[in-house]
Amino acid sequence: MGAQLRVYKRRIKSVTATKKITKAMEMIAASRVVKAQRKVQASTPYATELTRAVTAVATGANDKHPLTTEAENPSRAAVLLLSSDRGLAGAFNSNAIKAAEQLIKKLEGEGREVDIYVVGRRGVAHFNFRERKLSDTWVGFTDEPTYADAKKIAVPLIEAIEKDTAEGGVDELHIIYTEFVSMMTQTAIEARLLPLSLDEVAKEAGEPDTLRPLYDFEPSAEDVLDALLPRYVESRIYNALLQSAASKHAATRRAMKSATDNAGDLINNLSRLANAARQAEITQEISEIVGGTAALADATAGSDK
Repeated sequence: MGAQLRVYKRRIKSVTATKKITKAMEMIAASRVVKAQRKVQASTPYATELTRAVTAVATGANDKHPLTTEAENPSRAAVLLLSSDRGLAGAFNSNAIKAAEQLIKKLEGEGREVDIYVVGRRGVAHFNFRERKLSDTWVGFTDEPTYADAKKIAVPLIEAIEKDTAEGGVDELHIIYTEFVSMMTQTAIEARLLPLSLDEVAKEAGEPDTLRPLYDFEPSAEDVLDALLPRYVESRIYNALLQSAASKHAATRRAMKSATDNAGDLINNLSRLANAARQAEITQEISEIVGGTAALADATAGSDK
């Protein structure tokens, strides 16, 4: 019985150490998600005004620009998946990867070839394990992304959509990321970045559904679009990176809180079992003492006769 009590004590000690770790990770994730939220809020005004500028130029331009013109028969698409470098975040990565797989399957079913771009070690590991070819990958900054990281990601994507499909270019650019809704809700969503749908862009920018003013452009509308659209793509990717980072920290916080609570429940159960084992051990010792005393008394009484 003593051995069983030692096993319970050893398990309680181990679970207690685990509980301290998960509690610390929960607190770290809680502080990081607040910082990530602030960055999302700080980036929103810039993204909104840039979107309005792109909308104004695109709607006022007479010429068709490659980044705003729909391909008649799109044959190739690029999909950018934003995952995380680390796990311990519940279903955060699996939901984003599942959404990416569904989008890829849909595009391939429509007759498009798909080039896959992945941010985050978890997404890279998923496709590498399945021996899927990746056009490009980026890792090491998903917890605290910067605008420089977004620019680095945007460069090959913009180059791909500016090329002809015969030269390895793409007709469309889609992005999969996790939108931060609240501390309890994060949703994996898909959005098409390029070519721009002017109606959708205007709606995102909060433009009223009315007649828009006419503009004169210097040097030309096409030159202005050449300058604005890369910034638009960069800002959208940056906002998606921040959204994903905030979502990941919130998911980690929730997962670690659940782990901490489960560890507390397990400690309570083990403590009850340990107390029961201790009581059983004490009862057994008392029974042995009483039995021994009785046997000694009987032996003494027999010798007296």
